[in-house]
Amino acid sequence: MAGRLAGKRAFVTGAGQGIGRAIAISCAAEGADVLAASRTAAKLADLPEASPAILPVELDVTDGEAVRRAISDAGRIDVLVNCAGWVHDGTILECDEDAWARSLDQNVTSCFRTIRAVLPAMIENGGGAIVNVASVASSITGVNRRVAYGASKAALIGLTKAVARDTVRTGVRVNALCPGTTDSPSLQQRIEATDDPDATRRMFMDRQPVGRLGTAEEMASAAVYLASDESAFMTGQLLVVDGGQTL
Repeated sequence: MAGRLAGKRAFVTGAGQGIGRAIAISCAAEGADVLAASRTAAKLADLPEASPAILPVELDVTDGEAVRRAISDAGRIDVLVNCAGWVHDGTILECDEDAWARSLDQNVTSCFRTIRAVLPAMIENGGGAIVNVASVASSITGVNRRVAYGASKAALIGLTKAVARDTVRTGVRVNALCPGTTDSPSLQQRIEATDDPDATRRMFMDRQPVGRLGTAEEMASAAVYLASDESAFMTGQLLVVDGGQTL
């Protein structure tokens, strides 16, 4: 039985770990040829072992020229998944201008770069799917100590809707996946960096009414849905997968 992405070619950023890595593996499992991009090549090294359909691409999404070159070298792209990002921990009084600028650059301007690079060929080819990994910490809800992150993800939601509106008659669909708190190496690093990791872990788990963290694989399943033809009548929409956090 053919997978939901059979015959498609996907470009996934932030594929070195966590949700991005799970998305790359899931896209390949559903039949896509996958270009898995990360700034850290070492994190990509074992991905071809997960699937021979995955080709690692070393890429810094904050480098506009590198993004344009990588997209050009990739050839036809049917699916773009923007998952690269960075989480700043702090209130507005704890967020300096460098952290603010880095948050915007990595979490939303990077997506501006990739979408701008991939869109002309997608339109020329008659369509494609763009999935932006945003967050419930955004315009959906406020989250403690996530001022820069939440603002950048809110901007990403705005970008998603604006591009979806501009491309609605071209066959290109643009949607945003908005995860709740998801278990990942990045989250575990932030937990371990606190004074009481056990208490912090419980706090993160309790934030979801279902009483646990989401998994990267659950988020990947939602991303595959948005990338596939099963969601062909969806564009400019937010798919919230958050264990009831924003109920």
